[in-house]
Amino acid sequence: MIRALLVAVGAGAVGLQALHARRNWGATAAEVAAVLPGDELVPEPAEQMTLAVTVEATPEELWTWLVQIGQGRGGMYSYDWLENLIGLDIRTTDEIREEWQHLAVGDRVVVVPEGYGPMPAGYAFTVARADPGRALVLRQAPPEHPWNGVWSFHVLPLGDGLCRLVSRSRTERPPQVGLRVATRVGEPVTVLMTRRMLHGLKQRAETHARPGRAGPPAGGGA
Repeated sequence: MIRALLVAVGAGAVGLQALHARRNWGATAAEVAAVLPGDELVPEPAEQMTLAVTVEATPEELWTWLVQIGQGRGGMYSYDWLENLIGLDIRTTDEIREEWQHLAVGDRVVVVPEGYGPMPAGYAFTVARADPGRALVLRQAPPEHPWNGVWSFHVLPLGDGLCRLVSRSRTERPPQVGLRVATRVGEPVTVLMTRRMLHGLKQRAETHARPGRAGPPAGGGA
């Protein structure tokens, strides 16, 4: 029994390490190594993850979708069905809405609504930086949050109607063992959902830039 438990724990640890090695999905070596706006808010030692995708749209076209993110706003552009399976009430939009086009420093981007069972206070990031067409930096920090970190998005122009969308998650390595374990265990979910989010934004921006293309799948896509 003990041997089987040790084998299971060991296999789980190996699996988590393999997934950890994929935490920089889609990003080039230069993007992974780059110091991006918002990184300076989180001191070393820190855990860092960078994901990226090329988008066939201008930075301005992509930004109109990115700036809408948030529960109760444009949604998270990820797996709506999975988020709603646990009751988060996320509804990703397939349209640009003027009332969601403005984010300023100090605004809050909600990812878990207030009144949610396991987290009655909800969970929201504070906007630390919003440079239209360039960068959106979302902040979480104690005492409101257990983690000290940033979740940032960067739109890098490539010319010829193309751009790169880069997502950077940077979190100070907490001294508490429990929080460190939770960070590593939750990392695969973060990679999966963020990867889908980047693709959701890409699909909508490209469809908007080229109206003749097929539209994004309903409900956040697969």
